[in-house]
Amino acid sequence: MIYKFTLISDEVDNFVREIQIDPEATFYDFHEAILKSVGYTDDQMTSFFLCDDDWEKEKEVTLEEMDNNPEMDSWVMRDTTLSELVEEEKQKLLYVFDYMTERCFFIELTEIITGKEMTGAKCTRKEGDPPKQTVDFEELVAASGSLDLDENFYGDQDFDMEDFDTEGFDMGESKATFEE
Repeated sequence: MIYKFTLISDEVDNFVREIQIDPEATFYDFHEAILKSVGYTDDQMTSFFLCDDDWEKEKEVTLEEMDNNPEMDSWVMRDTTLSELVEEEKQKLLYVFDYMTERCFFIELTEIITGKEMTGAKCTRKEGDPPKQTVDFEELVAASGSLDLDENFYGDQDFDMEDFDTEGFDMGESKATFEE
């Protein structure tokens, strides 16, 4: 059996990669195949996220062990095979390659090829140039023209000022004096 994944980017319109890989390969093998297919270095923190049909994150597979809570399920790329978490066509994943800005590739298991086998991974389709591997925050702001600071920027859009407890803050005159 062979898994065929398609990768796209929301940053570059004509970017597509198809990677075929053995389902018994690890997420780390898949990670390496992605990096090789786009020419990225292996010096960034990355994660895979298994997503629902609306691209909402459900499970994370990390590059390194991040959680030492034994009551929480955690998956590490080197220890987790693809078939352990990905079992059906149209499964959606995110591959976050730039943690600081949450930039990622959108991945879908487009086909499960039965009756054939392979070892390792192979990029079978390569179109367009990938987005830069990392961008700094100032560059991101400059590219977008502005920060989108709407009412949702600081958190919950359902925030109600009446729920705010002002007793914890001294809103009166400051009694502090400063000497020069």
